[in-house]
Amino acid sequence: MFIQTLPLADENKMQFLPGRQVMPAGSISFEDEKIAREKSPLAARLFDIPGVRAIDLGEDQVTITKIPTEEKGSLWIQLKPMVLAAIMDHYMTGMPVINGPLEADEEGSYSPEELEIVKSVKELVEERIRPPLLEDGGDVAFKSYDPSEGTIVLSMDSSGLSTPAFGTQIKIENTLKHFVPEIHRVRFERMEPEVTADEEDRPGLRTDDAQTIRILLETRINPAIAAHGGYITLIDIQEEVAYVEMAGGCQGCGMADATLKQGVEVEITKAVPAIERVLDVTDHAGGTNPYYAGY
Repeated sequence: MFIQTLPLADENKMQFLPGRQVMPAGSISFEDEKIAREKSPLAARLFDIPGVRAIDLGEDQVTITKIPTEEKGSLWIQLKPMVLAAIMDHYMTGMPVINGPLEADEEGSYSPEELEIVKSVKELVEERIRPPLLEDGGDVAFKSYDPSEGTIVLSMDSSGLSTPAFGTQIKIENTLKHFVPEIHRVRFERMEPEVTADEEDRPGLRTDDAQTIRILLETRINPAIAAHGGYITLIDIQEEVAYVEMAGGCQGCGMADATLKQGVEVEITKAVPAIERVLDVTDHAGGTNPYYAGY
């Protein structure tokens, strides 16, 4: 299980992204340990950690508020490993995050003021942002809102875009911030499409290693090459080999091989030790990579 961590503006808060669903919709906050233990096995496990003051559960994230150090609270270097272990242990048990049915629907967990922000964002996404994205081969949808940090989470399908996804994401974020000043950050997640016939033939794409590589591509590698109009997609994993496709400004570029070997492969093999090689399946000039033989 690969869990990302995200430090927040408030040094006493940190987000943990387990890479899987936390809440089916909306969010719920726990400051009262007794209530948390009654309602949430995950929150109960997290409150077992000394130094945890509050817990916020979102659709895909867990936000921990710790006791400040000036109040004799622990440092993150001490708390972080325990929180990671608690989250992993919870998912290994198979227990639910929340006991029983949710008391509120998707919008019921927001205050009236927060609900107005959510509605404004949804309208902008549906009326202003999504139509041109669909026309260009992509898609986007509202997923959740974290009022404590002013963060909107959008699920996005960028696989068919004619331009680099990173640049498109910046435009979307700027649009939302402009029209809804309460929004301070927009986070994008991969929109999970229905499994296609090709994906059925590529079980390597449904592994934890594949998920780790996708996150690495979206958060580190693609933003770095977006300035050159490039974009890299994971195509498959077979044994110790990861196959990627280079699009946009990278396709046909004379420096593509150097980018792959000196940058991309180094990052991927460092993040996923099981991967020994990264091969480019891009049809730069006719395509001769043996990977094509099977497709």
